[in-house]
Amino acid sequence: MSEQRVAIVTGGARGIGAAVAKRLARDGFAVGVLDLDEASTGDVVKAIESEGGKALGVGVDVADAAAVETAVERVAAELGPPVVLINNAGITRDNMLFKMSVEDWDAVINVHLRGQFLMTRATQKYMTQAKWGRIVNLSSTSALGNRGQVNYSAAKGALNAATRALSIELASRGITVNAVAPGLIATKMIASAAAADIVDRMVPMKRVGQPAEVADLVAFLASDSAAYISGQVISINGGML
Repeated sequence: MSEQRVAIVTGGARGIGAAVAKRLARDGFAVGVLDLDEASTGDVVKAIESEGGKALGVGVDVADAAAVETAVERVAAELGPPVVLINNAGITRDNMLFKMSVEDWDAVINVHLRGQFLMTRATQKYMTQAKWGRIVNLSSTSALGNRGQVNYSAAKGALNAATRALSIELASRGITVNAVAPGLIATKMIASAAAADIVDRMVPMKRVGQPAEVADLVAFLASDSAAYISGQVISINGGML
């Protein structure tokens, strides 16, 4: 890269997002680390800077349209125009349907789906101007359906459809759009679900995945080497069916 490219990672303060932010920095990107609480991004920013990288922590609610525009503009002003977007921000509000509140439904749909829409809309203009861009959406194997996760499954299934639609819309502008669908990964979000017996029954490799392994795949899709891959939902799940 003749000029340093800029990437944005939402939900970048911890888990998969933090691993992705650090990996992209090692690959030469300046990284906007976005999360709900700006202070929570400090450790990731410091880790990147300690290795000689460049990073900026920004607090944003990805479901808030005005806040998203402000956050993206700040990244563009302080780091440069973002040409890679990793839509990783996510929450769970698991419950059986008869116990699920409207608030639990809306919260999950808003963060995962509305957030992806707002972040993509705010960043794609920079990619279009550069005639080069990479968008990677963090999906999940739960997009295929999971008991007690009708809100989360619906959000991820719709995210997969949006990935395919956007890949068609943005292809002529040199922008690829893909999704990565992790299975059981060692993060706090799935800690309660990733009990040994569940892993033993569901994962042929008999272990949970690591955030760094997901980051490796995301980094590839964000690279020049993945120029002919678009509109795909790629699973990383240890062989789960």
